Amino acid sequence: MAAVAQGRTLFPSGNRIMRRLTLILGALFAAVLPMIVLADEPAPAGADRLLGLWGNETAFVPQAAGTLVIDGRSDEWRASIGGFEAAVHRAGDRIDVSLPGDQGRFRGHLAADASAIDGFWIQPAGTTLSSAYATPLTLKPVQAGVWSGRVQPLADRVSQYLQIARGSDGALVASIANPEFNLGRSQLYKVAVDGDALTLSDPRRPAWQLHGNFDEDSGQLRLDWQGIGWFAFTRRDRDHAPGFYPRTPAATSYAYRQPLDLDDGWATSSLQDAGLDAHMIAALVESIERDAMTGPAAPQIQGVLIARHGKLVVEEYFHGFDRERKHDTRSAGKSFASLMVGLAMQHSTKLTPDTPVLSLLPQYQGLANPDPCKRQITVADLMSMTSGLACDDNDDKSPGNEDVMQSQHRQNDWYRYTLDLPMARAPGGNKAVYCSAGINLLGGVVGHATGMWLPAFFDTYIGRPLQMRDYHINLMPNGDAYLAGGIYLRPRDMLKLGQLYLAGGVWNGHRVIDRHWVDLSTIRHAEFAPDHGYGYAWHLHAMKSVGHDYREYAAEGNGGQFIIVVPELDITVVITAGNYGDFKTWYPLQDLVAKYIIPAANKQ
Repeated sequence: MAAVAQGRTLFPSGNRIMRRLTLILGALFAAVLPMIVLADEPAPAGADRLLGLWGNETAFVPQAAGTLVIDGRSDEWRASIGGFEAAVHRAGDRIDVSLPGDQGRFRGHLAADASAIDGFWIQPAGTTLSSAYATPLTLKPVQAGVWSGRVQPLADRVSQYLQIARGSDGALVASIANPEFNLGRSQLYKVAVDGDALTLSDPRRPAWQLHGNFDEDSGQLRLDWQGIGWFAFTRRDRDHAPGFYPRTPAATSYAYRQPLDLDDGWATSSLQDAGLDAHMIAALVESIERDAMTGPAAPQIQGVLIARHGKLVVEEYFHGFDRERKHDTRSAGKSFASLMVGLAMQHSTKLTPDTPVLSLLPQYQGLANPDPCKRQITVADLMSMTSGLACDDNDDKSPGNEDVMQSQHRQNDWYRYTLDLPMARAPGGNKAVYCSAGINLLGGVVGHATGMWLPAFFDTYIGRPLQMRDYHINLMPNGDAYLAGGIYLRPRDMLKLGQLYLAGGVWNGHRVIDRHWVDLSTIRHAEFAPDHGYGYAWHLHAMKSVGHDYREYAAEGNGGQFIIVVPELDITVVITAGNYGDFKTWYPLQDLVAKYIIPAANKQ
């Protein structure tokens, strides 16, 4: 199966705190490492008290949190949340609230009968969250003229696990693991101790150091993240480090349990009723638990879900994740962009795959790097990554590289930034070049064709029909959705996208998208390699298992985010993982389907 590196970390511009955190922690965080010999002086006496595993879990709580109340009992409507108050701006049924100090926003619409205000809470970029996020929020009446609802923003958190041990030469060495971002992969640090003070240093960069101290009274090991702040680590054992170990507490053996029936649209079934071999599924789970602790390139799988014959059959989580914790989809979210284009075509007569993109975006005139080829770029070219624009995410020097676009500050309109790129080749053809900027430009196409704000369009035609809840859409600097990846979803809701396509555009008996669009999106329009095709934002492979090639299409994202559909076996799989930036480790995770899941379906 050919591979293409894609789905880079999403760190939009305008968040200096996150960039500093990334640079600092990126040099530190690492997976569990074997203790390699490092030439050094033996650790001073008393350093043994630092040996072992230490942990810190920090949640950065926004100042504006709690219940949002909109009071419309007078001519001047007011909003309040968490001690903040703000004016409510109304225009027809449109409701807008902006808190002082850019602490948050609400954007919604009042129902004609005043029975609800449906909209989105927009949380600003945080410490670890690099962009603003829009979360659906419905305010219900509490009395005449007053509505309220609980704001549930995306958690702004970071977990760190510091492991200190002795190398074979007696010197102290350390590694740090981080399940949320996998920052600073595969690095071992030297530890020097002087009384209660300690210093971590990188053998590759002698001038770099991180300082901390051990507090005897509290038993805490405190590290200074160079301007970010002090983080207090406490000693951990096997039962008190859920993000470090695959399961807490350690499981002696795997015991299958049928997934719960929840009010989210999923019917569930047992392995037996679904025709899946229990021994193969047990072997899958046990391999995930075992392989997670094998070294610096260890897979860090955080969730595996399997649906067969339209029912949820397997739901397993690891490393502190659970069914309600939303997961970053990274570039697996690109497949939603294709779905949104198909939905926009159902609601707009002026949009087809062959429509020239610039004809849909008349506001963008006087583009940089003028080239007549730009007027030939079609919607299909963007969806199949054959636009010809100089936007190659696998080339750090490409002007349209996703990181380059998001890091620059000259142009906050990323649609114009993309259209201003030079042409690297003529549009069309069968050679795909991985281009996040082009997929994101589809947002401009959908927005122009429908006249809707993208989060509202997603909620109306995807979120609600698929019975999703508590999802979080990452926003661009202009306040609209970024369609090239990064939406946070419950894994059960990720799986619905695969099931929707497997069922020909139907979810729970209701048609969401036309079958023709499903078929058109999942056939080969271009290729990254002869054995790696690309449809309309879907990766296409032939998965070899039990002596047979199974057609498979998938949404794929950095770190190991997969939504995999195997039509011949009526199976949909979701894998979530935390191997961000470690392409050699995360891309092969989809092979678990060929090794365990397909054989499980063939053993009955």
